[in-house]
Amino acid sequence: MTTLGTGLVRARRWLRGHPFALDGALAVSVLAAMVCASFAEPDPGHGPVFGVRTPAPFSAVLMVLGAGALVLRRRNPVAVLAVTGVLSALEFLVMDPPAPVVMSSVIALFTVAASTDRPTTWRVGLLTMVVLTVTAMAVGSAPWYSQQNVGVLAWTGLAAAAGDAVRSRRAFIDAIRERAERAERTREEEARRRVAEERLRIARDLHDVVAHHIALVNVQAGVAAHVMDKRPDQAKEALAHVREASRSALNELRSTVGLLRQSGDPEAPTEPAPGLAVLGGLVDTFRNAGLPVELACTDRDGPLPAAVDLAAYRIIQEALTNVRKHAGAGARAEVSVVRVGATAEITVLDNGAGAGTGRTDGYDDRDRHGLIGMRERVTALGGTLTAGPRYGGGFRVHAILPVMSRTGGPERPAAAERTGGCA
Repeated sequence: MTTLGTGLVRARRWLRGHPFALDGALAVSVLAAMVCASFAEPDPGHGPVFGVRTPAPFSAVLMVLGAGALVLRRRNPVAVLAVTGVLSALEFLVMDPPAPVVMSSVIALFTVAASTDRPTTWRVGLLTMVVLTVTAMAVGSAPWYSQQNVGVLAWTGLAAAAGDAVRSRRAFIDAIRERAERAERTREEEARRRVAEERLRIARDLHDVVAHHIALVNVQAGVAAHVMDKRPDQAKEALAHVREASRSALNELRSTVGLLRQSGDPEAPTEPAPGLAVLGGLVDTFRNAGLPVELACTDRDGPLPAAVDLAAYRIIQEALTNVRKHAGAGARAEVSVVRVGATAEITVLDNGAGAGTGRTDGYDDRDRHGLIGMRERVTALGGTLTAGPRYGGGFRVHAILPVMSRTGGPERPAAAERTGGCA
């Protein structure tokens, strides 16, 4: 059975790839059926009787022409139907009893119904049925209600109905296939979009972590190298800050990279992401690096949602990192976190004039990635961010983050995600 099924599948594929061969085989089959039926004489009492009559040469020519026209039925089905209809009507008019040339018209009508729309099928089908049936009833010697005449009406109507059903089924299958392909494309596009968003988020986190901690390590290492010979105690303190900043960077990198683990890898860390609860420690690292920072934080309404809390922490971290790198010597920074209604406002100010950049805003083009990362974080939460030079010198970063969720209710972080207020 397997071999037979495989052979049928191969034959079907070959016939689909060679439609004219299939139509030629169909034409030969229809011609053989018409020739066999032309030798039969219907007998109402005992069924058809063969060998009683012989088709005339004119009928044989019409049968050959009608069957031959079916070879072109896919290329121009309406023209083939017109040709076979004329040949069938001519057989009814000339020969009595007629040869079954109408069989070619039935096949042609089926092809028209299967390859066109329903209105065309109705119009062409009704016209074919009326012309052939009326011609057969009007010119034949048999009564108009004979089974041969009724058979012409029945077979033409059946051909139109069967062709329309085949067309409807093909359209239904094509629609299902198109919906499945569209759904597959949509799933693939959604998967690619989510992968791109996740890559962007991870890259943003890595930038924040690396830029902050590496900047502190660089500053403290420079201090240690400068005072190593004259003040070894201060150099040891600077190296201790380098070690602490390195450890913090490694821990945060481990947490971020842990998101890339596969299902079979060890479990990722479950400790909460950094937030305003550890803002005091973040500020202390900058103070230890030589940047005076003043912190003002109000948190009367409880902890912020986890996403807002992390975004606020990262914005302050990136802004202070840029101040330390580019504001120049003697710069000071001010950080404030204020809850105003359903929003949280984060402001980072500095009075620096830039370190060798020749600009008053304290930033150069190399730090636009940090500004872009802050803006993307704020935009993802539905907030706004403004960053630019201050009047009189320095730079100002101001972010407004919505505390309410997109659904209108307050976002309450889970127990493992709750963070405290500003420290």
